[in-house]
Amino acid sequence: MENASAEQTKASKRNLLMFVLPSLLGVFLFMTPVSYQGELTIMIAVLAKSLQAALSGALPSIVTALICVSAVMSLLVTVFKPRSIVSYAFLNTLFNTTPVWLISRLVGAAFVVMVYARLGPEILYGSDTGGLVLNDLLPVLFAVFVFAGLLLPLLLDFGLLEFIGTLLTGIMRPIFRLPGRSAVDCMASWLGDGSVGILLTSKQYETNHYTHREAAVIGTTFSAVSITFSLVVLAQVKLEHLFLPFYFTVCLAGVVAAIVVPRLPPLSWKKDTFINGETRSPESEATPAGYSPLSHGYALALARASRIDSLGLVVRTGIHNALDMVLGVLPVVMAFGTLALVIAETTPLFHWLGLPFVPLLEWLRIPEAAAASETMVVGFADMFIPAILASAIENDMTRFVIAALSVTQLIYMSEVGALLLGSKVPVNVIELFVIFLQRTLVTLPVIALVAHGVF
Repeated sequence: MENASAEQTKASKRNLLMFVLPSLLGVFLFMTPVSYQGELTIMIAVLAKSLQAALSGALPSIVTALICVSAVMSLLVTVFKPRSIVSYAFLNTLFNTTPVWLISRLVGAAFVVMVYARLGPEILYGSDTGGLVLNDLLPVLFAVFVFAGLLLPLLLDFGLLEFIGTLLTGIMRPIFRLPGRSAVDCMASWLGDGSVGILLTSKQYETNHYTHREAAVIGTTFSAVSITFSLVVLAQVKLEHLFLPFYFTVCLAGVVAAIVVPRLPPLSWKKDTFINGETRSPESEATPAGYSPLSHGYALALARASRIDSLGLVVRTGIHNALDMVLGVLPVVMAFGTLALVIAETTPLFHWLGLPFVPLLEWLRIPEAAAASETMVVGFADMFIPAILASAIENDMTRFVIAALSVTQLIYMSEVGALLLGSKVPVNVIELFVIFLQRTLVTLPVIALVAHGVF
C-alpha cells in the first residue's frame, strides 16, 4: 500500500509540473506583452522577427520554393496517390487534398513564380499586388508559422485550455455562445497576432474541441489585429496621439460585433456538430457536484497533462503543425491575396460596392462621406488599403472612423481571409464576404458614436 501511495504521489507531482511549467511558458510566449524595439508585442512575434532578420533577403526565395513544393507534391499525391506517400498519415493529410484546394495551391505556385521572376503583366508582380504579398506578407507569415506551429503544443497539450476553459465558460457561453477555452484564442490574437489565433482555432477544430459553428465564429470574430498593427494603421492616418480612444473604440466595436454577428446567418446556420459528426454533450461543460470551477479545471488540466507520455511526440506534433501551415496555407494566401489586390487595383468594383454606404455615412454625420465610402469595402482586399486612402482625407474624425473600421472589419483576403480559407475552419469566400459586410454594418455606428464624443 505504501508503495502504491508513493507512486500516486510521484505521478501527481509529475502531472502538476507537466501542467504548470509548459503552460506558463506558453502563456509567456503567446500571451504576455513585451516591449521590443519600442513596440508592444509578444515573444512569438519577437522570435519571428529575429528569424526574418537572420534570413533577411532569402525569405522570398524560401517561400517561393516551399509553395512550389506544396503544389507539385499536392498534384502528384492527389492525382496519382503513390502508396509510398499516402501510407504515411501526415503526408497523406498534407498533400492529398480536394480539387478546390489543389487548384488553389497550383494558382498560388503559378503566381509566386511569376512574381518572383517578374514574368507576365506588371500588375501581377507590382509592389501593391503580388509583390506586396510575396515580399512583405509571406515572409512574416512564414516566420510566425514556424515558431507558432512548433510551440503551439505548449498551449494545447498540457492542460492550459482545460483549466482556462472551465473558469471562463460562465462568461464565454452566455455572452458569445462559445466554450470557455476560446478565450485563449481571443487573448493570443488581440495581444499578439491574428494568424496565431487562426492556427489555434483550426487545431482545436480538427481535434473535436470546437464544433463547426464555434470554429467558424471564433475564426471570423476573435482573430483580431494586434495592438502593434493597430498602431501602424493609426500612424498612417496621422492620429497617433489618439491611440487610447482609438483602441477603446476598436475593442468596444469588436465586442459588439462578437455578440451580434454570430447570431446572424451564415454563422448562425453552421451546424453545432464536431468534425467527427458528434454533438457537444450538455454535461461536457457542467461543473460536477463537489467541485468548484477552479478545482474542476485543475483536475481536468492534470488529467490532460497525465496523457503526455513522450515529449518527443509533442515535438513531432509541433513540427507537423508548422509544416501544415507553411505548406498548406502559404500557397492559398498567395493565390487569394494576389487576386484580391489585383481586383482592388485594376477595377472599380470596391468603389461601386462602397456607394450604398454614402447615405449611411451621411446619416451618421461623418464628414466627406463620398470619399469615406470608397474605403468601406476595399478593406476586404487588404486591411491597410483603407488607411492609405484615408490619409488623403482632410477631416480628422473621418480618418479616425475609417482607421477604426478597417481594424474591426477583421476579414481581409490578403491575410486573415486567405488564412481562414487555407485552414480547416469551415467557411468559404462568399460567407467571408457576407460576414465582412455584417461586421461593417454593426461596428460602423458604434465607431461613429464614439468618434462624435472624441471630436
